[in-house]
Amino acid sequence: MKIGVIPQGPIEWMVIKGNLAPAPLVHTQISFVLSQAVLSAFKFGIFETMRDGSASLAQIAKETQLNERALNSLMNVLLSAGYFHYSGGTYGLTGMAKKWCLKDAPNNVYDQQMFNIVCRDWMPYMDEFLQTGRGLQYHDTFSDREWDLYQKGMNSVARLTAKASVKLAPKLTAPARMLDIGGAHGANSVAFCEKYPSLTATVLELPQAIEKAAPLLAAHNPGNRVKHKAGNALTDDLGTNEYDLILVSSLIHHFTGEQTIALSEKVSRALKPGGYYLIQEFTRPKPAARMEMIGTVLDLFFNLSSTAGNWSADEIKTFQCTAGLRHLKINKFVAPPGYVQAVAVKT
Repeated sequence: MKIGVIPQGPIEWMVIKGNLAPAPLVHTQISFVLSQAVLSAFKFGIFETMRDGSASLAQIAKETQLNERALNSLMNVLLSAGYFHYSGGTYGLTGMAKKWCLKDAPNNVYDQQMFNIVCRDWMPYMDEFLQTGRGLQYHDTFSDREWDLYQKGMNSVARLTAKASVKLAPKLTAPARMLDIGGAHGANSVAFCEKYPSLTATVLELPQAIEKAAPLLAAHNPGNRVKHKAGNALTDDLGTNEYDLILVSSLIHHFTGEQTIALSEKVSRALKPGGYYLIQEFTRPKPAARMEMIGTVLDLFFNLSSTAGNWSADEIKTFQCTAGLRHLKINKFVAPPGYVQAVAVKT
């Protein structure tokens, strides 16, 4: 998947093919204004005003208490981006907007977008990061509100991949115990427990994360089979021969290579013989003529935020093998692009 200049006709196609359009301006001025426009629509509840039907500009402005002239400019941007359709003087939500932008839609990304408003404020730090190589280490500086937005955002994204995680994973035979490291909201653990009635899961998380994630786990209705445990996987002992499955999902982009190897060694000890170690991450693509863009952008983002960034598929495989585990395969998720599940087993 790429984000770029998309032609809307044969003439524009020739302009782009001939390198006559200034792509850098699209990647900067156009993209950051579009990003701000979408985030503003979430922040001011614009999508929610049309959840029950179309509305005029005046009605939307009244409902959101926004300036009508300014709102008109914003609505036109969002209309061009495919969030609305327009007919007879009223705006209505497109199927794309209904699926992803409404708070109670099954696959909505509302909470992640609210957290992205926080992430937007990190971008001015890019210059210092590029000069020093030091990321923000944002977990160390979160306010109470930011912890809440962060956990809700991670939950909204994990819901999109949790069932696919189970389908991609090796089939288990009457598993008893699972450890979900950094699993916060518990979406992945709940999905595995739904698949395997014999399974119980422990979600190991930082105390401040559990405080905000506990209501999210309760909303998944896991009963007593999925429970939180406060701790830190980098410093805590994980036990010996205890688990049939250990999952580390969307976490090692915060860790250095040394930290990830040390964690993987703990995981190896904690697994029962025949137990599986799953690492789920966006991978950093290798430089190539046609590169997948999402992974490269997220690598830069996680470097900026945590000084670690994404790892390549080969590096993830090495983390597992260095810990004495047998790497089996890399499973690719259909969506989002670039997201993988690395499978290893304790022999």
